[in-house]
Amino acid sequence: MNELPRVTYSNTGEDFSGVHAHLDAIIPDVEARLLGKLRLAHIGGRDRGEGPSVEARSPIDRDILLGEFPIAGAALVDEAVAAARAAYPSWRRLGWQRRVAILRAGADLIDRNKWDISVACLIEVGKSRLEAVGEVEEAIDLIRHYCDEMERAGGFHEDRPGASSAERCAVELRPYGVFGVIAPFNFPVALSLGMMSAALIAGNTVLFKPSDAAGLTGRLVVEALISGGLPDGVLNLVYGRRDTGEAMVGHPGIDGFAFTGSNAVGMTIMRAAASSPAMRPVLAEMGGKNPAFITPSANLAVAASGVARSAFGLSGQKCSALSKVYVERGTTGAFLDALVEVTDKLAVGDPRRAEIFMGPVINEKSMERFTIACTEAASAGSILIGGTRLGGGQFDRGPYAAPTVVTGLPRDHRINRDELFLPFLSVLEYDHLDEALADANGSAFGLTAGIYTRDKAELDHFIDTIEAGVLYANRASGATTGAWPGFQTFCGWKGSGTSGKGGLGSWYVPQFMREQSHTLFGTL
Repeated sequence: MNELPRVTYSNTGEDFSGVHAHLDAIIPDVEARLLGKLRLAHIGGRDRGEGPSVEARSPIDRDILLGEFPIAGAALVDEAVAAARAAYPSWRRLGWQRRVAILRAGADLIDRNKWDISVACLIEVGKSRLEAVGEVEEAIDLIRHYCDEMERAGGFHEDRPGASSAERCAVELRPYGVFGVIAPFNFPVALSLGMMSAALIAGNTVLFKPSDAAGLTGRLVVEALISGGLPDGVLNLVYGRRDTGEAMVGHPGIDGFAFTGSNAVGMTIMRAAASSPAMRPVLAEMGGKNPAFITPSANLAVAASGVARSAFGLSGQKCSALSKVYVERGTTGAFLDALVEVTDKLAVGDPRRAEIFMGPVINEKSMERFTIACTEAASAGSILIGGTRLGGGQFDRGPYAAPTVVTGLPRDHRINRDELFLPFLSVLEYDHLDEALADANGSAFGLTAGIYTRDKAELDHFIDTIEAGVLYANRASGATTGAWPGFQTFCGWKGSGTSGKGGLGSWYVPQFMREQSHTLFGTL
């Protein structure tokens, strides 16, 4: 299908009619081939079925059985860690060139199977078609980018002169050992593969636990990487919920963690790692409360598009999703008119259909949080559009929420402070940009932020002042969303990250390694 346009998070203006025609043709076949099966764990090169099997169902339609997945207990986690530790020495000694070749082969296999994986992602998580295809494309690019970075850095080895003519010095980065990778539901392909591939390329072995809502794609991507040539035990897969994750976090045989999810869980992992006798790195991306700013000079049509796409794409279930927008007081009325017009046109429904922009939220717990937020917003402010659970027809088959815009909430209201992870946007007015920036910087999070302005001084002041790791300006495709490997890095500040260095760029893979200095005397 090379003639089809490549889907990214930025090229929303492309003609994707060919992509939709292809998906129309393949979705029924992919459903028949991939859904409803028992998907086993994979440890040390063998499939394992220990533990009670749990059914997983699609949020699109509760009658769609995604598959059955055995929940790993502590004993199986022990075996998986042991398999990863046994495989580590030979994987490390294999050398970075061979590891890169194997991971590139895995990326090629994912590329070959991208339509199957895209459809699985769509049905499993409830993503729109283009979001699902774009995510798989991003995952492929992530693996290839991290391989390129390892190659560019020569395996992160640097020769240095000695302090005397008798000595030779060098410094290189070397892997830790076994990494535990714990992934979320919202980007089950890209985030899982991004974390896993970086750990593997660096020379670590991996124990991977996908979200309990994303076991299908978890199994599919593991199969692809293993088929690329990974030796037995280098990549191990277990399924589970909180108990399985806790067994991993508390396991002394895991040398580091890569995690994407909530701040509460990420900091719990940090505390557990810090209580160990030796330092264990925790690379965690932990959500956000992401603001955008609309100034009087903004192109309001562009701003309304970017705000709506960022707030309501994937039903707001992105760590980078826009959740509050600050609008200069004299601009508020015109901006809200434009925003309501755009939001009202967003098609909500079964995302297997081409015209759908927004599918369901992931589960009934999310819907309960949405209902509570709507009640609170109606009490303390005003709901401009949305504010309801959708019902009737397809909407009765899953948790579908209307994209919601609220105004008039006090700035210290918990809706303006807590990460909701819902299709829910709060609009706040300001008189001076500094006032809005200061309020946004009062957040415990610092992941993404955006601005719409045609005034360079305002743009420069925003960039210099806002406390967030990923910034966008005047972006119609997403006010705070849409980072892509090799172009934008993705780093969480404050409560949004743990290391001060993010993914998608040059400083991610080295975080899975530790420094070693060599000083050599003589001619050997």
